[in-house]
Amino acid sequence: MSRDQVYGWIILLVSIGIIVSYIWAVFFPPMIGIDTLVIKFTGVAAIGFGFGIFAWIGYTLATTPPPEPIDISEFEKKTEEQPAGSERKEAEMKQETSTNGGAKSG
Repeated sequence: MSRDQVYGWIILLVSIGIIVSYIWAVFFPPMIGIDTLVIKFTGVAAIGFGFGIFAWIGYTLATTPPPEPIDISEFEKKTEEQPAGSERKEAEMKQETSTNGGAKSG
């Protein structure tokens, strides 16, 4: 058995133990008031975890430098060489009129 498998079994067993302990503490509390304390702790942990993730995302966005701007001059050169859409149709029509002696083909 590899070390990763051992860690996996440990995590599984500890998680099941925590789940069983939580259910026992909420529904069958050994002392009066501990069930309320467990629920309060759960709420604080859930809010802390959820907003901790939001804080981490915000920190990452705030501290990551912006990406380098894209050099569009190469893109512009390629688009100038090949007209697209309506510009291409206009270029074809001009070519047709010049080859037909100015008469429209239809």
